[in-house]
Amino acid sequence: EYWNQRYSKEPSNITFDWFKTYKDLKPSFDEHLQNKDVSILMLGCGNSTLSEDMYDAGYHNITNVDFSEIVIENMQNRCIDKIGMSWLVMDIRDLKFPEETFDVIIDKGGTMDALMSDEGDVWDPKPEAVENVKRAVDQVVRVLKIGGKFIYITFGQPHFRRKYLERPCWDINFKKLGDSFHYFFYFMIKKIA
Repeated sequence: EYWNQRYSKEPSNITFDWFKTYKDLKPSFDEHLQNKDVSILMLGCGNSTLSEDMYDAGYHNITNVDFSEIVIENMQNRCIDKIGMSWLVMDIRDLKFPEETFDVIIDKGGTMDALMSDEGDVWDPKPEAVENVKRAVDQVVRVLKIGGKFIYITFGQPHFRRKYLERPCWDINFKKLGDSFHYFFYFMIKKIA
């Protein structure tokens, strides 16, 4: 309800990027996403320009999901000329894709951070928040191809976020972005099913 209300109050041509823009992230994407023909799933896309900017940079197979019908409709209309990019209403805790569908899955300061926003104590989050994030990461693992990459961009420091990302199928790597206020670029490669 919150997101639908927020997006219904904003003009449909307004965009907003949590954290970094594509321009800021381009060096990291160039390093980790050298093949532009990959299939990409953008989790909790909102009205960020990240998918549009990636499309303009040559990544043309992008599926965007968000559970706000309003933002999906707005972004579909905004990006109608971007052939190969799709926009779907979906809950990331219950992705409606077959197993091992995507080469790359990206969450940029969106959905998992929103799930953790009502976590209570950051050292001891509410059980509901922990369960929601677990379900979301389990869905990422399920729909990511073996050899596929999960990229998570967040302000969440590793000592807070790492435990929610840990799975037997990958190692967690990250780097710090920014000069004064830091963001983190987490990078996982799915090695086993």
